[in-house]
Amino acid sequence: GLGGIPGGVIGGGISGFVGPVRGGPGFPGGIQPVQVDPTLLRPVHVDIDPQIQQVKCQEKEQIKTLNNQFASFIDKVRFLEQQNKVLSTKWELLQQQGPVGPRKNLDVIFENYIQNLRRQLENLLGQRGQLESELQNMRQYVEEYKSKYEEEINRRTAAENEFVVLKKDVDCAYMTKVELEAKVGALTDEINFLRCIYEEELAQMQTISRDLSVVVSMDNNRHLDLDSIIEEVRRQYEQIAQSSRAEAEAWYQSRYEELQSTAGRHGDNLRNTKIEIQELTRNVQRLRTEIENVKKQNHHLQSAIAEAEERGEMALKDARRKLEELECALSKDKEELARLLKEYQELLNVKIALDVEIAMYRKLLEGEENRRAGEGLGTRAGGTDTGNGFPGLGGILGRNSSLGGQGGPGMG
Repeated sequence: GLGGIPGGVIGGGISGFVGPVRGGPGFPGGIQPVQVDPTLLRPVHVDIDPQIQQVKCQEKEQIKTLNNQFASFIDKVRFLEQQNKVLSTKWELLQQQGPVGPRKNLDVIFENYIQNLRRQLENLLGQRGQLESELQNMRQYVEEYKSKYEEEINRRTAAENEFVVLKKDVDCAYMTKVELEAKVGALTDEINFLRCIYEEELAQMQTISRDLSVVVSMDNNRHLDLDSIIEEVRRQYEQIAQSSRAEAEAWYQSRYEELQSTAGRHGDNLRNTKIEIQELTRNVQRLRTEIENVKKQNHHLQSAIAEAEERGEMALKDARRKLEELECALSKDKEELARLLKEYQELLNVKIALDVEIAMYRKLLEGEENRRAGEGLGTRAGGTDTGNGFPGLGGILGRNSSLGGQGGPGMG
């Protein structure tokens, strides 16, 4: 019968789970459906988001929601454990009652409990499908972030390449500036050299003019206007020197202004390039920080999902095991009930046969007593010998009562 089932079959439970009690599906409270923040499915903008604090708050709220959902799974386990203890107590009470009594109520109890377990199993299967769909969505979300991360890496690589090219241009411009400055120095030195030559030639011309005047005064008595000639020559040399100086200064000034404009332009380009590089560096650092945060969040979510799946699988396996044990116990109880019914039927047949035999003996005794009464002989009641080998009526009726008590429950 039911006594063959070990007491720990139903009492085993799932006491290995811990956590706050909040209820489960089909029970008080129920498992709350998983809700994903729609902002997590939006593409990430490369620009600096002024509402970054709001987004972080939303992410914290989502993590709290996932923690509550995880706690609901633990609540369900707690509730099932309490139900298991209640069923264990009922089972002990049924074992203490023994096999005597009506057994039909056990079938109803077991059927109701099996249906309840089946409903729980269906709820767990439905939750498993929902969790799998959410896991797929989360994986797609991670893939999107990976693609965006790769795009940002490509952008950073392109920016670094552009920076290298700009650096080469800046280096070339700087080298050109150095060369032009060297040329300016060389031209300045050349102008100074020409000025020195001009002054030296002028001094020589003055010396020659003085020497010529002396020679003329010594060799020739004719009066020549040497002063005007020397003045004319000096004026011509001064004009030539002034024109050369003006041309050199004009060329130097134009070249110097051109070099200054070129250097200023390259300096502006260099400053703009540095500003762009700093901006790109800040963007890359910000994106790295965001990617690390998303990776950590993804890792936590995957851990929570894996743990929830593991606990769901454990609860499902435990429910299936309990269902199999209850079905086995129900089958054994049905076999025991069939055996008891068979024994009852056999005892009932024996009782009917004994009743027929007793009725036959009663008729024989009544006929014998009537015959003796007719002959004037007194008879003794309650188990005396009649003289012909038959016991008295009281002994037969007493044996009938004792046989009737052996018929089992519901007989006699």
